[in-house]
Amino acid sequence: MQLCWILLILFGLARVKCQFYGGSNMGSPSGQAIRLGLITDDETDRIRQTFEHAISVVNNELGVPLVGETEQVAYGNSVQAFAQLCRLMQNGVGAIFGPAAKYTASHLLNACDSKDIPFVYPHLSWMEAQADGFNLYPNPVDIAHVLYDIVNQFDWSRFIFCYESAEYLNILDHMMSFYGVKGPVIKVMRYDLNLNGNYKSVLRRIRKSEDSRIVVVGSTEGVAELLRQAQQVGIMNEDYTYIVGNLDLHTFELEEYKYSEANITGIRMFSPDQEEVRDLVEMLHQQLGESENEPINDGSSLVTMSMALTYDAVRVIAETTKHLPYQPQMLNCSERHDNVQRDGSTFRNYMRSLEIKEKTITGRIYFDGNVRKGFTFDVIELQTSGLVKIGTWEEGKEFEFNRPPPVINFNDIDDGSLVNKTFKVLISVATKPYASIVDSIETLIGNNQYQGYGVDLIKELADKLGFNFTFLDGGNDYGFFNKTTNSTTGMLKEIVEGRADLAITDLTITSEREEVIDFSIPFMNLGIAILYVKPQKAPPALFSFMDPFSSEVWLYLGIAYVGVSLCFFILGRLSPTEWDNPYPCIDEPEELENQFTINNSLWFTTGALLQQGSEIAPKALSTRTISAIWWFFTLIMVSSYTANLAAFLTIENPTSPINSVEDLANNKEDVQYGAKRTGSTRNFFLTSEEPIYMKMNEYMANHPEMLMDNNQDGVDKVKAGTKYAFLMESTSIEFNTVRECNLTKVGDPLDEKGYGIAMVKNWPYRDKFNNALLELQEQGVLAKLKTKWWNEIGAGVCSAKSEADGPSELGVDNLSGIYAVLAVGTIISIIVSVLCWCVFVYKKAKFYAVSFCDALSEEFKIVIRFSENERVLKSAQSIYSRSRNSSQSIESLQTDSEENMRTGD
Repeated sequence: MQLCWILLILFGLARVKCQFYGGSNMGSPSGQAIRLGLITDDETDRIRQTFEHAISVVNNELGVPLVGETEQVAYGNSVQAFAQLCRLMQNGVGAIFGPAAKYTASHLLNACDSKDIPFVYPHLSWMEAQADGFNLYPNPVDIAHVLYDIVNQFDWSRFIFCYESAEYLNILDHMMSFYGVKGPVIKVMRYDLNLNGNYKSVLRRIRKSEDSRIVVVGSTEGVAELLRQAQQVGIMNEDYTYIVGNLDLHTFELEEYKYSEANITGIRMFSPDQEEVRDLVEMLHQQLGESENEPINDGSSLVTMSMALTYDAVRVIAETTKHLPYQPQMLNCSERHDNVQRDGSTFRNYMRSLEIKEKTITGRIYFDGNVRKGFTFDVIELQTSGLVKIGTWEEGKEFEFNRPPPVINFNDIDDGSLVNKTFKVLISVATKPYASIVDSIETLIGNNQYQGYGVDLIKELADKLGFNFTFLDGGNDYGFFNKTTNSTTGMLKEIVEGRADLAITDLTITSEREEVIDFSIPFMNLGIAILYVKPQKAPPALFSFMDPFSSEVWLYLGIAYVGVSLCFFILGRLSPTEWDNPYPCIDEPEELENQFTINNSLWFTTGALLQQGSEIAPKALSTRTISAIWWFFTLIMVSSYTANLAAFLTIENPTSPINSVEDLANNKEDVQYGAKRTGSTRNFFLTSEEPIYMKMNEYMANHPEMLMDNNQDGVDKVKAGTKYAFLMESTSIEFNTVRECNLTKVGDPLDEKGYGIAMVKNWPYRDKFNNALLELQEQGVLAKLKTKWWNEIGAGVCSAKSEADGPSELGVDNLSGIYAVLAVGTIISIIVSVLCWCVFVYKKAKFYAVSFCDALSEEFKIVIRFSENERVLKSAQSIYSRSRNSSQSIESLQTDSEENMRTGD
């Protein structure tokens, strides 16, 4: 009897010891515990804690307890993971829980398969029908099915399918198979194009597209970052609807999106209110020392799908051990397939044959082949109260939204929370139009001395919320946070140290500032842009009258002119009709002459080209044909030239030395640039990793004289026209360009950001301010305020001037070239005429044997007798009558052209 009692006590002590994780080293084949191995790459340690918690829970029900061993490996390090797997095999583990890295998990799966060790992979798997892996994660087909049903409930005719990597296209393929031939228009976009975590380029394309309905699939980290950047880009508002295909939406930080009015719908497999989930969360708080101030009834939870499925997988193993004896053996990785885990395949197959309906986190578990089935999805929607369940999806059943009635949160009903409270509000008086001093002949004091967009916005919020306010001039230094010294400056310092409650100006929401203060939701979206003087009108070119035709057309026109002239010359000589009798009175002349000489051919084509005609008339059919073709050609050319001439002479194309940020970075045409010395614009270049922005930052660092103390100094420097460009927010540029007619914005904005109202960190009234801002936005008040201060007060000068401007008249500068051609042509004609006249006089004097000077004097007297239009050929007073050759007729004197013609004959 005493021996029996001793054995019973020892057995009880052994069982208690085995129930405690890691409390037993029984690894022999005949041991009293089943070892489970966890190889994790989770840096938060939550997977390990969940694994241990699940073992401690199921051991309360088991006769043969489970014992866990955990090995931590680096993410994606397959070599390290395999080494840890071998160590676990040598300890005699009965199952392995794999890491999240898919390639590492695939490598370990193959190793476990060779040893017949069950391998558990509690993550989304893209491996098609892996017969040897045990995965409780829903199949991509089922995820595609629930997304398909949600889209149908929304009745979308088109949407954007936004995915992280190529593996997630598998979900799209299954969705397309559900639609068949007829379905909505789907625009497919990959948001992680550059593999660097910056999705803003794709999000900007979404913002510019006509589609505002988006289905997002990807990893937990990727989708959470996508939503955060979507808010920064400005597509997280009432115009956009998101369906998130990631099962960890309930773990995201969604506080910033509650009041954005964007519809965010997602799916989950468990409720945070389940008993198993609450117990797990309580354990995590205790083990990891985390805060227990969990949000109450907002639908969120820190339990991820990987944690939940790890818990459920331990439950499945425990249930299997209740029905099937399992004694894992110690194995050696170096040995081949003949040394495998006895009963490993049987144990794995039996795990898939079970149906478990209770004590799991993710609900019912049973397998159809290798794929888990029988589960349900909670369809959830983000509302101001948090994530709310709006329906339940179950395979084989028709899905419909079943939204609960709205819940009134009595904690928000606090009518007196802001009434009669007074807040100190910082403004920047030097920054128009956000704040400025009222111009008045009377002396104003207090809030009455300030005006501007920010002043009016605070007044609107005060009217809506019932608080009082006092404006304080915070100066031009908005401030920044120095992480090294943990100190702040400017307006940030005033708020952090409690000397002010709020700040409203062109204060940009940045992550650096949000480390020490909070911001309201953006009341204005903008981006950094370039302010520069308007493109200047280029001075007219001297030969601007030639602009209607390109240089090639002028070249081809000259070739055509010469070619047609040669054709006239050749065809004229080939055509018998063109050979005429020079003496019509003689019936049988000794010689014939042709009118199409080289000179006459060129003259004929010139007259036709200038549409003036000539005394030459073609007679032959060939010459008339080419004449008609040439006249038609010149008609079209002259008409085209005339039609374009007026436009080219009146239109003046403005030119600018810079047209983009690339031109500015390269200092094109020696254009200098700068920004405000402190603030988000300067910080953008300081922190940017883009090569072009890094180059611009280096330039501004090397030229501190280009940095301004405030925006107005930068605007004044640009107006001075010293080839200086100023980088500032697009809204401020818009304000200045409607008032300064010689200024303009160059290129597209460099980034996307927003202005917000700065407030104390964790300010209790932040949500009320956000709600009030949303109401003002919905009511159009924000748009009216911007129209008032941007386009009405002090504006309209430039637009009125542009409307009054008509077509500019043609000045001398526009037509100086044609006057130059006329003058040069006239001078050349006079010079040629004088030279020919001198040659004529010289030959005549030589023929009559008289002095050249005497002949030139007599000929000049004849020329200057303007009252006489007739010339006497034979006169006794002429010096030619006294010469020895006076008996000869002056007509016998041959001209150069007659000699050349006879020589040619």
